[in-house]
Amino acid sequence: MAAVTGPMPSAAASTRRAPLSPGAIILRRILASWQGRFGTIVLAVIVALGLLAPWLSPYSPVDIDPDAFSMPPSAAHWFGTDEIGRDVLSRVLHGATVSLQVVIFAIGLALIAGSLLGLVSGWLGGRWDALIMRVMDAFLAFPLLVLALSIVAVLGPDLVNVMLAIAITKLPGFARLVRAEVLTLREADYVVAAQASGARPLRIMFKHIWPNVSGNVIVYGSLSASQALITESALSFLGLGVQPPTPSWGYMVATGIQFYQSWWMSFFPGLAIFLTVLALNFLGDAVRDAFDARLGDSHG
Repeated sequence: MAAVTGPMPSAAASTRRAPLSPGAIILRRILASWQGRFGTIVLAVIVALGLLAPWLSPYSPVDIDPDAFSMPPSAAHWFGTDEIGRDVLSRVLHGATVSLQVVIFAIGLALIAGSLLGLVSGWLGGRWDALIMRVMDAFLAFPLLVLALSIVAVLGPDLVNVMLAIAITKLPGFARLVRAEVLTLREADYVVAAQASGARPLRIMFKHIWPNVSGNVIVYGSLSASQALITESALSFLGLGVQPPTPSWGYMVATGIQFYQSWWMSFFPGLAIFLTVLALNFLGDAVRDAFDARLGDSHG
């Protein structure tokens, strides 16, 4: 048998790692900053507590204990009880689930609907562009909270309507962002070439334009998440959000401040809102910086 005389692969070549995917690179950049690590860790803890609330809660969030009205924090009730004897810790844990549902579904709906409207508006132009943008401008004419209050007042205060109201308030931002990107990208050489080759408009929008827009959309969505949580808390604080007995951080704060001597009733849900908003803001900044770095590398 003939001996093999070719060059043997070096140890460095054999252990060479496969190139990272774009998503892995973005994640690495997010976690490279302390803001990204803080936001990721805090949100992961809050999400885990919300998902595990049925098993972690020492009591039912809606059960009333007539012998424990406005009890301060103790070994039996770590966060104390509210004015009708409900365990504050259990309600804060279950309130995390409600708040996260609102943020995820409201921002998700606004992202999908706003992106579609922006794609259509920017690509078609003309009357469709004018019509869609005038509707978006009408929404933007109102302050965010005032618009959300008006929508909930018309539809009625419940969880679904709160999510819908917040989604509508965030819709114009996504639509205008995507439209602006499409107006620029539709003149790009690769888009013009795709048109010349006979590609259909839908294929061009979703295969050639959307991948180059999605990064900015994700960044805007991450930065909008904290605003969605603040809006939900404000609506609940005003009595137009999630209705009792369903636990909501905003409603708990609104109820707690009426009993100023029982500080724990508003302090702990307020702390939960503060930490979640802070984590969302830090994570949003880290996501923005990660995508900015990616864009810088792609143009370098």
